[in-house]
Amino acid sequence: MKAVIPAAGLGTRFLPATKGTPKELLPVLSKPVIQYVVEEALEPEGVDEVVIVNSREKPQIESYFRVDGGFEDMLRKRGKKAEADLVHEASSMPVSFVYQDNPRGLGHAVYCAAEAVGDEPFFVLLGDYFVPDRQMCVRMAEVSKQHGNASVIAVAPVPADQVSRYGIIAGECVGSLDGTVATDEQEGAVWKVTGLVEKPALEDAPSHLFIVGRYLLSPRIMDLLANQGVGAGGEIQLTDAMERLLAEEDMYALVVDVDEGCDTGTPAAWAGVNARLALKDPATREAFLEALGRSGLPKAE
Repeated sequence: MKAVIPAAGLGTRFLPATKGTPKELLPVLSKPVIQYVVEEALEPEGVDEVVIVNSREKPQIESYFRVDGGFEDMLRKRGKKAEADLVHEASSMPVSFVYQDNPRGLGHAVYCAAEAVGDEPFFVLLGDYFVPDRQMCVRMAEVSKQHGNASVIAVAPVPADQVSRYGIIAGECVGSLDGTVATDEQEGAVWKVTGLVEKPALEDAPSHLFIVGRYLLSPRIMDLLANQGVGAGGEIQLTDAMERLLAEEDMYALVVDVDEGCDTGTPAAWAGVNARLALKDPATREAFLEALGRSGLPKAE
């Protein structure tokens, strides 16, 4: 079973930094964002490989996941065994690459991995959000197993005044994840999805649940993406193919706490994630507070 991580975007929100460094390699503490996502993707039972959909303009990502024996040997000779082990661990994970030479949307990016995925269900993890405890996809797999190996998406509630900014699911709550007591839009609730509505007006929104960026999809989605027409923004949209999938197969949604994960999609969000994790980790908390200055945060100018 494979997990797909689209990573061919230009990272324009982080320019000029991403002119030379792909946004996926920007660090959160001592690891790049994409390593956190890869580690999360490998957590569910049965996932044996991560397929990164890359751009040929970003060879640095492939270099990061390639074993560099000479560099590791140099570190060990200098007495930095722990550092060498960390480098080796990152570069020896089961990661492969396919290419999206012409960016045409998320649906097109996922389809670029069709041959690598084969005729098996697969995960899709968007690369600017990661879950530190790596359990979100594990729980999604449990929901899929409970419902005949159906496709499952992660969703989370959004305030009513923000539903027009997101893709919102339609459907009904049909239960909860084993071991939880949850209903409606509470964390742990399981919905049967009947539709996907892109950026609805509040009065037209069928729920307040938006897709978080974690998908467990039937292989049938690849057949549908093969002839999916252009949608919003002149791009091939994954949600359009998922709408078509609903006409053929059941699909479920697991309600999650979006704050369970870390959003690194903007410079401010990325900086906030670094701060949160630095404060949470005993190994970095005191040094971070010292570097920040115990007198408090600087005032905005």
